[in-house]
Amino acid sequence: MSRNLSERKLSVEINQETQWRREICAAGKRLYQKNFLASCDGNISLRLEGERLLITPTGVPKGFLEPSMMAVMHLNGEVLEGKPSGEALMHLQVYRSCPQARAVVHAHPPHAIAWSVAEPQRKELPAEALSEVILAAGAIPFVPYARPGTQEMGENLKPFLPAHRALILSRHGALTWGESLEEAVNGMERVDHSAQILFLAKQLGALTFLPEEEIRALKEMRARMGEKLL
Repeated sequence: MSRNLSERKLSVEINQETQWRREICAAGKRLYQKNFLASCDGNISLRLEGERLLITPTGVPKGFLEPSMMAVMHLNGEVLEGKPSGEALMHLQVYRSCPQARAVVHAHPPHAIAWSVAEPQRKELPAEALSEVILAAGAIPFVPYARPGTQEMGENLKPFLPAHRALILSRHGALTWGESLEEAVNGMERVDHSAQILFLAKQLGALTFLPEEEIRALKEMRARMGEKLL
């Protein structure tokens, strides 16, 4: 009887992992279709049971992933299967710093990156100009530049975790994490949509800001809504 239960449990775990692999492929296609990724850019991961994670492979366009392509890593950095993204260190840093993290998305949303190139002095997107930034993310900080694929990328994330689930990586891309893959992907959409609105506002004239009392009220609403990206 015990053996049968173990076999059924293993079967469920295998089926669940297969579904998660498919969901990562779907997320990659969604990001690719929104022009958040070009060529082989970006990476997506999802945490499994037993301190393991699925992560997209290196050198493959994320709009054309297949479930069998996924790599598997242990949270200690050991590669268990496949050839994981060269930027896996960022993902590992998020999972180690954020116990709630179930999924991490790294993409290259154009408008978000453009802000970090044009105005490198900024510490975050100007949330005070747009209510949805405050309500959906609280704030979207800029992480100092680090050379892609290096340990420094993970180290630079540390001061922003776990407080922030949406981050712009200066001169590089953006990173979002969530308690589900859907939250992380939605967060990436939020990052670039907000960056695009603010970019258009500057093109039309100049950024204007909400009154201080309204900003305080929005921050109080955000605190009541919780930490998830919306």
